[in-house]
Amino acid sequence: MDRLGATITGRARAALGGGAFLGVLLMALPVAAEALVATRLVRATEVLAAEDITRSAAQVPGAATDPMQVLGLEARVALYPGRPVLLSDLAPAAVVERNQPVRLVYRQGALLIMAEGRALERGALGAPLRAMNLTSRSTVTGTVTSDGTVEVFGNR
Repeated sequence: MDRLGATITGRARAALGGGAFLGVLLMALPVAAEALVATRLVRATEVLAAEDITRSAAQVPGAATDPMQVLGLEARVALYPGRPVLLSDLAPAAVVERNQPVRLVYRQGALLIMAEGRALERGALGAPLRAMNLTSRSTVTGTVTSDGTVEVFGNR
């Protein structure tokens, strides 16, 4: 049984020197995963790089175990050196910062409307974002694209 009480089973084939099949062997194997820990103080909103993390022998529930899980994500809270990097403390990196000028784009069929706006919050790629249309001063909601444009939702 592992730390969480789960039993891991597997199948193995065994053969004698002459190639005779003996049967199926079921056995419980412990699951051991090393937790990732921060190597330096990583402040909130900083994006994690390879030099910011290292492996630790400790097993911590909720902690990242593979560097590929965390590289390129940003810290939602401060991560302290030697402490486990919890997946709940990370989020996709923001493409748009609060108060940043953004282009607002509305598309419906052949209609394309573009306007200048200002982000009212930080937003990651593909995340919903509230922005203010600078001409009308109205608040709109849209999705952040890779170039920082906000694709505005129509009435649904």
